[in-house]
Amino acid sequence: MLTSAACLTANATDVGQPAPQFTLPTLQQDQPTTLKQYAGKVIYLDFWASWCAPCRTSFPLLNKMHEKLKAKGFEVVAVNLDEDKANAEKFLKEFPVSFTILRDAKGEWSDKFVVESMPTSFIIDKQGVVQNIHHGFASDDINELEEKVTQLLAK
Repeated sequence: MLTSAACLTANATDVGQPAPQFTLPTLQQDQPTTLKQYAGKVIYLDFWASWCAPCRTSFPLLNKMHEKLKAKGFEVVAVNLDEDKANAEKFLKEFPVSFTILRDAKGEWSDKFVVESMPTSFIIDKQGVVQNIHHGFASDDINELEEKVTQLLAK
């Protein structure tokens, strides 16, 4: 029994570990997109769903942070977990963003990243290593998150 528990822990995405590499389609164009194509950038990887109330708060603030820092090598990659694509599209009409939206309708990658609450985000450094995991979202969180991102961009 101890062995399987150790394996589960080893598979969880944790701070200090390389982020699992994935390929997912974009929500709108179904364009295959890999995490690798953002290598050398600081990434805010956000797992979200249309029914997630805190996501309504996070999206406008993340979009603002993305606009402010993208020229310095920052990317927001948001992975939608809705089974019905129409729900995600409706959400994005209400909360439009300029960052990349990917689709993981089966939740395959949210399982690999061990996403247990909505939203859950991972700040990944330029080397592809997870530096921060953030559960939930309140408007005050953006300042702390932006500070972490800015520190990683400076490295």
